[in-house]
Amino acid sequence: MLVTCENRQRWESRLKIFCGIDWAESHHDVALVGDTGELVAKRRITDDAAGYRLLLDLLAEHGDTPAEPIPVAIETSRGLLVAVLRTGNRRVFAINPLAAARYRDRHGVSRKKSDPGDALVLANILRTDMPMHRPLPADSDQGRAVTVLARAQQDAVWNRQQLGNQIRSLLREYFPAALDAFQSKYGGLARPDARAVLKAAPTPARAGKLSLAQLRAALKRAGRQRGVDAEAERLREVFRAEHARHPEPVEDAFGHQLLALLKQFDAACQAGDDLAEAVEAAFREHPDAEIYLSFPGLGVQLAARVLAEIGDDRTRFADARGLKAYAGSAPITRASGKKSYIGRRMVKNDRLMHAGFLWAFSSLRASPGADAHYRRRRDHGDWHAGAQRNLLNRLLGQLFHCLQKRQLFDEHHAFTSPATSSITAAA
Repeated sequence: MLVTCENRQRWESRLKIFCGIDWAESHHDVALVGDTGELVAKRRITDDAAGYRLLLDLLAEHGDTPAEPIPVAIETSRGLLVAVLRTGNRRVFAINPLAAARYRDRHGVSRKKSDPGDALVLANILRTDMPMHRPLPADSDQGRAVTVLARAQQDAVWNRQQLGNQIRSLLREYFPAALDAFQSKYGGLARPDARAVLKAAPTPARAGKLSLAQLRAALKRAGRQRGVDAEAERLREVFRAEHARHPEPVEDAFGHQLLALLKQFDAACQAGDDLAEAVEAAFREHPDAEIYLSFPGLGVQLAARVLAEIGDDRTRFADARGLKAYAGSAPITRASGKKSYIGRRMVKNDRLMHAGFLWAFSSLRASPGADAHYRRRRDHGDWHAGAQRNLLNRLLGQLFHCLQKRQLFDEHHAFTSPATSSITAAA
């Protein structure tokens, strides 16, 4: 019996369609499957506006509407393709590539792999196990902007630290006097005056010949305004002290290497400062900024990093336990038979955990309750990292509550144990 085009469209309209997209750099493979597992359509699109339009037309042809959009599974959460798919109220699922590989083994043991086949696997993941996966959070445009800036600023800080470590290792090899001059200062080699002096004197020989006037000029170029004369005299004494030296040609070679690294270091420091200003401007305009800044230990930059990873979608986490598991602060239990093990989570949001540890450490001096909680965990037998993780776990629970209820942090309600109350009252 032949199926006419009109009957086929009616048949497809009754199906529940699921879409899988195998993402690549220049093209993407798309597969649509019905609720019984049959392949309804497949297509390869280009990674440009024409390809995205072709994808949306393909979805609309198979029943995609603004009221009932077709859910999409893809192995990434970034990019223009994901931005196009997230328009409206469409649910987009970012499937971990490792999880997709495990699903692929369910459909065959030959270990064959192809891009169209991976798209089909992704579509079938939604068809069979959609409730087991979470769609991308519906964060606001303002929240997503904070995410982009906060992550970029964090990357810039890490890059600056990496370059600073390279310069430190290089100076230790041929110019230890420079380390003696700047390493003990706040900011170390990242200080503008330290970078300015090193550019003026990249070798011990040139540093020892600098006059007080030249040192003062270098410090002023770096923006120093107070204590210039005293600092110049201190630097001249350090540079003219006796140290072991390489032969002059070797020193010059090291100096050229240092100047090359300083160019990268200057750019990294400037990028970090510029991004920090952009982060502060974007974060302070966010409606949740006041709640984050009410917590002890959270400044603008650190609060922006926490917001960047949590987002502002209130339905993203069903409860505080979901947020704690996502951050990696909640312990995980592995039990089998008579054996049971409770340990820390290895799969987590590493950026949020990094910011969380800084937050927990900073809160020790800003909150008597947080400090008392940390001390109790140490007395209980936890190591420093374990006590910090436990404190972060509690702070995240309080943050989840405050965000849901639109309340500011309250020290007296956050830590209500007798020990904490007595310490707070004494303070």
